[in-house]
Order: sequence, then C-alpha cells, then structure tokens
Amino acid sequence: MNITLAKSAGFCYGVRRAVELADATAREGRPCVMLGSIIHNKDVVQHLARQGLVAVEDVEHVPDNSAVIIRSHGEGREIYNRLAEKNAVILDATCPNVKHIHDLVIQAEKDGRTAVIIGTPDHPEVLAIAGWCDHPVVLENAAKLAQWLDGESGRREMPLTFVSQTTSTKKIWSECVEIAKKECTNVKIFDTICGATSKRQEEAQCLAAQSDAMVVIGDGKSSNTKRLAELCRQLCPDVRLIERADELDTASLRELSNVGITAGASTPEWIIKEVCNKMSEEIMEIEKSFAELLEESIKTLNTGDKVTGTVVAITPTEIQVELGIKYPGYIPVDEFSDDPAVKVEEQVKVGDEIETYVILVSDRDCMVKLSKKRLDMVKGWEEVEAACENETVVEGIVTEDNKGGVVVSVKGVRVFVPASQTGLPREAEMTQLLKQKVRLMITEVNRARRRVVGSISKVTRAERAAAAEKVWADIEEGKRYSGIVKSLTSYGAFVDIGGVDGMVHISELSWSRIKHPSEAVSVGDNIEVYVISADKEKKKISLGVKDHAEDPWAKFTAAYEIGSVAEVKVVKLMDFGAFAEIVPGVDGLIHISQIADHRIEKPGDVLAEGQTVAAKITDIDMEKKKVSLSIRALIEVVEEPAEEAAEEAAEETEA
Repeated sequence: MNITLAKSAGFCYGVRRAVELADATAREGRPCVMLGSIIHNKDVVQHLARQGLVAVEDVEHVPDNSAVIIRSHGEGREIYNRLAEKNAVILDATCPNVKHIHDLVIQAEKDGRTAVIIGTPDHPEVLAIAGWCDHPVVLENAAKLAQWLDGESGRREMPLTFVSQTTSTKKIWSECVEIAKKECTNVKIFDTICGATSKRQEEAQCLAAQSDAMVVIGDGKSSNTKRLAELCRQLCPDVRLIERADELDTASLRELSNVGITAGASTPEWIIKEVCNKMSEEIMEIEKSFAELLEESIKTLNTGDKVTGTVVAITPTEIQVELGIKYPGYIPVDEFSDDPAVKVEEQVKVGDEIETYVILVSDRDCMVKLSKKRLDMVKGWEEVEAACENETVVEGIVTEDNKGGVVVSVKGVRVFVPASQTGLPREAEMTQLLKQKVRLMITEVNRARRRVVGSISKVTRAERAAAAEKVWADIEEGKRYSGIVKSLTSYGAFVDIGGVDGMVHISELSWSRIKHPSEAVSVGDNIEVYVISADKEKKKISLGVKDHAEDPWAKFTAAYEIGSVAEVKVVKLMDFGAFAEIVPGVDGLIHISQIADHRIEKPGDVLAEGQTVAAKITDIDMEKKKVSLSIRALIEVVEEPAEEAAEEAAEETEA
C-alpha cells in the first residue's frame, strides 16, 4: 500500500499566527480571553484553556481593562467599538487575507458601492466581513446571486463590489463572477479566495483522483475542512472525515493500494502526527515521515537565504508565494525584475515554482519579504564572469546615461559601456538608448571593485560582419531584399540590406521625376529593393526600387492616343517649353508655342512647376517614346506657319 500525505496539510499561516499569538499570551500568564474559538478546532481550544486562556462568546463577558484576542476569522466594526468602551487591550489575530477583505468592503461603501460577499452566511469570517458594511449582501452561491438579482428591479445597474470568503471554492466563485460579468453593468470584482486554501484544495483533489480512499483530518465545524471533504468526494469513492486518530478504522484500509491524507487549515500538527503514526504502525511505512513533514512546516528563514516556493496569488503590487512555513512570502513587483518593461503576469503564473532571495523576515507582520531580482543579481555575477571569460554575448537593459557612456543592467549587474563602445555617432545623445534592450560583450570584470565594462559596438560590428559575409555570398542580380534607408545624397539613397549598404540612384527611386531622393524616401524607412548589379571585388552594389514589370509607357499607350485630352502635372520648365507628367514615368513636352493662344517670352510667364493643367496629346513617337502636348489646341485651332513648326521640331530634338 502507498500512503501519501498532502504537502499542504495542516495549519495555514493565518491560523498558525493566531494560535502562536494565543499560546505565547497564555505562557506569559497575563489576564486575557479569546473572543470566540481562536480557530475551529476543539483540541486547540482545550489546550489553550488548560493554560488559562479561555474563550468567551460575547463582548459582554470580556472583563474590563483585560486583554482580548480577536480570532483569525476577524470581527466586525461594532465589536471593536464595544471592546474600546471596555478599555480592552486588543491582540488582533485576524488573518491578513481577511483584513484585506475588510479594507475592500470599507472602501467600496466609501465609494458608494454595495459590497456583495460570496460565502456561507453564518460563517464567522463572513459575519465579520459583513460587520464592516452598512448594507452588505451575503450570498452563498451562483443560484442565490441570480435569485437576488431577480428579486428587485434595478439591482443589475447598481454599483457592486464582489469579494469572496477566503475558504470558498474556485467553482462557486467562478460561477458567481460569470453571472456578475454577464448581467451587471457596474461591477468591481476582487478574487479574495486565499491562495493557500486554493493550493490545499487543488492538492487534495489531485491526491483524491489517484487514491482508493482519502482521509480528511479536521474539526467537523471547520468550513475549509468540510469543503476539502466535499471536493475529495467528487473524485474518490471512499472519503473519511475524522477529527482524531482513534476515529480511523485502519482495518478497512488494509486491502487498498493507495490512500491519501489531507488536513484542514485548523488541524494542528500533533493530530496529523497521531493519524500518520497510527496508519504507519498498523499498515506500513508512510511515503515521507511525519517528522520530516513537520520540520518542513515549522522551518524558519533568515535574511539572505535562497528559498523556493509556489506562486499562489498575483496582484498589481506583489506576488504571493507559499513557502511551506508559518509565514507567507511576498515579492513586491519592483523586486521581481530589473527590467521595467517586464509584465509579471506574462512571466509567472499561479502554481509556478519560483526561486527567490529572502530580504526580510518580519515576525511582527507575519510575513517574509522576497526578491527575485536580487537572486538574479547573485546569479548574474557568475554569468557575467563566465561571459567575459568565454567572450559570449549577453543581453541587458540600458538604465542610465552620463557623459562617459551608459549603464546596462545585465542579470541585475551594472555594466558600464563607454560612449565609444555604444555604437552611436560621436555627437549623438546617449539618452536615446535609455530603456532599450541591447546585446553586448563583457570586456572587463573586477568583482572586488564591483566594476564591469562592456561593449555594444563589438557585438554590432561582429554581427554586421557576419551578415555582410552572408549577403556577399548569396547576392545576385535581380535578388530582392528588405532594406533600411541609412542616408541620402543629392544623387541617391544608401540602403542597408543586412550588413551591406547598396546605392539606389535617384532615377531608380521613382517612376515620377523627382529633384531629390527625400521626395521618395526618408532615413529609417524600410523599403523593398532589388539588385541591379553587384561588384564583389569593389564591394559596390547598385539597387533599384522601381518595378520594371510595371512599364509606365505600356500604361500610357493603353489609356491615351493622339487627340486624347489629359490632366497633366508640370514638372520642369525650360526656355523652349515645359515638361509635364501624364502618368508616373511618362512625360510630355508642351512647346512654348503651345502653352498659350498668344506669344509669350518664357513658359514661366504662364505655368509653374507643380501646376496641373489640361492638355491635348498632339503626337506620340512610339520608337523614341516621346509625347507632344498642347494647351493652345484646347483654346482654339491655329494653323502654324511652316517655319514655326520646323523650329519647334528642332528644339524638341535638342531636348
């Protein structure tokens, strides 16, 4: 037989905190009472009573000027007020997770919202949460929520804030959230189910699915213990809920192959030990000794320790980590990574194991503050030293700039990159690199002085050289590349096609007539180019952008013929006339004699570059691909003298 004890069996940190506070108070011998049972476990309550710490069920029974322990379930506002009237010294053992819910519902009512509490209406925790509201709505499940929404018109439009009892099940909560999102128009939803509770329930169900029988240890009055049993029964045919070892019939377990054991959050270690010992003595050895499990549950941590835990909750400000000890662990978001662009929810999920570094253990606040960033930095020094020795490339985020260069954070280690090694031009501003992810090589490490120097340009030069070698090996006429415009001159544009620059002549940038490359492209543009020619010896590449498959002359002749009228754009003025674009890539000449119905001194007297005019196509030279245009022909028909026509033909030939 295989007997398995769930890792999360026994006290959660909130219950452990409350019991330890009560136990310490009892040992001090100071006058003190507990307001209600400190937890749902009669053995613990009886143990404290034997030490002189008794429980009272009502504030009226709390002696004046006495110390009083508020149980882990918490209490409502009225109880605190009544205790203040008695001058009671309050020792507050309310679970931090429950306190958080109190804050949420208090804020909700301040904002004019109605708090909707999903949980068992008569449970002490739920009563305490409701006790901080003037008009709380307590609903047990999705069916009750639907019934409440239907009960009165206008409830679906009310501003509602949803919270959950910490020990509720994910199923109940998810069903309620689904209804709220579908039917309510103004809701705020806070998932306040305790991460430790969820983990305990998931572990129990996983164990139940693999077991022939499940033993659930806990007080029958405990809500979370009863829920554990309910969840296990969904997956295991034989579930036994017991409070003590003497209730367990071990004889009936002898023929089973796999038995699982779990325990509620209010079950002390000594009761779990009794059950485990009874089963191990009478049946066989347990998978892991209880002594080992107990040691794990009460182990303490110190600042500087490395510890591995399980992520149980993620909020906008912190990551909650279950460490298997009496206190929960928290990683503030700013201690998760040194990369400000990192989104925590994309890097880690609930249920993930995470290794961290302990930066604070607070007994007063019952928590352990953790840092993943600092652990990464410790590991980072080792990686940085190895990268320097092996000349490997590392990545980092630029976090600072100064006159001398920039600082790059690599695995939490500050690496200085001199300005000459940033890859930027001499006069460039270093600020443009801030918050950028860069690749660099480590050139110097002095751990004693905590000095690390790196080079970005060393990487870019090496990568560019490797890329250039590949380009020259594969380049051929007609091959297409996606390139980036690096610079412009009066005669063309230089384009980086992956480590090598090629030149696109101005005539190859556009079918239209342009005066400067900036009319077609800008520095930084990503453009498609093709190779016109490549001289591997002289390392020169001529590139083109115009698609010669799209022949402008073919487009022109398909759309126009002699006698057609076209809207043309004046692109250049000459002494003898004006050139005008008919379609991109095809210009026609408007001779000076064809610009107006009267003699003009120069084309600029009537036309301006960029002007659009209507002109008639008077001639098309298919062989020379030349077109003659006339504006005058659209004004009136004029017979040209023979000598004037001869003069026009001679000038057009010169052009």
